[in-house]
Amino acid sequence: MENLKCDLLILGAGSGGLSVAAGASQMGADVILLEGHKMGGDCLNYGCVPSKALIASGKTAYTMGHAEIYGVADAAPQVDYAAAKDHVADVIAQIEPVDSQERFEGFGVRVIREYGRFTSDRVVEAGAYRITARRIVIATGSSPLVPPIPGLDAVPYLTNETLWELRERPDHLLVIGGGPIGMEMAQAHRRLGSQVTVIEGAKALGKDDPEMAEVVLEQLRAEGIEIAEEALAQEVRGQEGAIEVETKDGRVFKGSHLLVAVGRKANLDTLNLEAAGVETTKTGVKVDDSLKTTNRRVYAIGDAAGGLQFTHVAGYHAGIVIRSALFGLPAKTKTAHIPWATYTQPELSQVGLTEAQARDAHGDRLEVARFHYHHNDRAIAERKTKGLIKVMVVKGRPVGVSIAGHQAGELINLWSLVIANGLKMSAVSNMVSPYPTIGEINKRAAGAYFSPKLFENDTVKKVVRLVQRWLP
Repeated sequence: MENLKCDLLILGAGSGGLSVAAGASQMGADVILLEGHKMGGDCLNYGCVPSKALIASGKTAYTMGHAEIYGVADAAPQVDYAAAKDHVADVIAQIEPVDSQERFEGFGVRVIREYGRFTSDRVVEAGAYRITARRIVIATGSSPLVPPIPGLDAVPYLTNETLWELRERPDHLLVIGGGPIGMEMAQAHRRLGSQVTVIEGAKALGKDDPEMAEVVLEQLRAEGIEIAEEALAQEVRGQEGAIEVETKDGRVFKGSHLLVAVGRKANLDTLNLEAAGVETTKTGVKVDDSLKTTNRRVYAIGDAAGGLQFTHVAGYHAGIVIRSALFGLPAKTKTAHIPWATYTQPELSQVGLTEAQARDAHGDRLEVARFHYHHNDRAIAERKTKGLIKVMVVKGRPVGVSIAGHQAGELINLWSLVIANGLKMSAVSNMVSPYPTIGEINKRAAGAYFSPKLFENDTVKKVVRLVQRWLP
């Protein structure tokens, strides 16, 4: 076994691991990167990228069948599901070079295509190599969580990893799980011609503001998606092409294919973390605010750290680790400015606290500014008027923003900037947005916050009248 030494050893070449490797190597650190599967991890190969590509196919098919309102005759889309999957593969192929082994070797990273396993607090074995590192980063990501539903192991089912191998369009797709992955894939498949039933044990899109989630769910139901809530799957039975899901309350749902989308679990089982003195929790590796584990030489980032499971969070974590591991500088994570989005149509996005969370935290000090899409001229022009924005404000500063509607995932960017930098609502109201844009919704929300203070204020009116008496 060959012995290697390095400054920084990274386990996993997903978005977090690649970000650390690129930054550290280009700053002069000696970096080794381990990856036993695909470069780019879940996001590129099974998650963010392919799902958004398939959503684009579904959106195109839906637009063709709903064009009359724009003065263009509706046309029944001729969907080639296999060709849609080819489109997905092509999108992945276009992005692959950015995450490729060759590119990172060009940065000076030594890439070893093996899985790693701890043998001590500083040593990891990977294939024919024994690697001793000054600092180690666990960036192994997560995998689909498959719940122990009786009968599930006896029927064919799909996850977000195996879905992309399917070449024939499902006649009737059953989806267990009404979270972001389940709802995105439900709408995409419905628009591509499948019947779809979503089976959710609690509330669909339950982690989001209920008022905002309802905007999305109303549209999904209008498109013909059956959404069964409070429907906890108790048994799965059947065979390929004929699957049944029975829920705890006795309801039975029948379909041709089954997608399991109930969440994700951190990939930690094969790491032998005990040998490194690294403790875990129910959701991932136990870390402090600086992302250090119980072994101070070892960090955990992204999904492996057991917190928010988003690609952009892994990238954010990478910056924290580089600051700490390379420069020895204090660096701590924060979550108040971390946004997320669900890419249904309409979209759903959130940063900071929801209204309910803000009310619990701040009580009567909370003010909520609201603005509806149907007052935005660009949304009217494009017939995208369903939705609204809510801004939760305390002492003039936003502590949370919820958006449901067209381009909600784009609109939330601004509010992450505002919250990250502790800006006041006046910073947003001072902004000038080009007209007509969807982006004006953000400025109008700030306007909705200030309007009562200016236009329904007797003191302001008295001052204006007084000033007008003296102005020449």
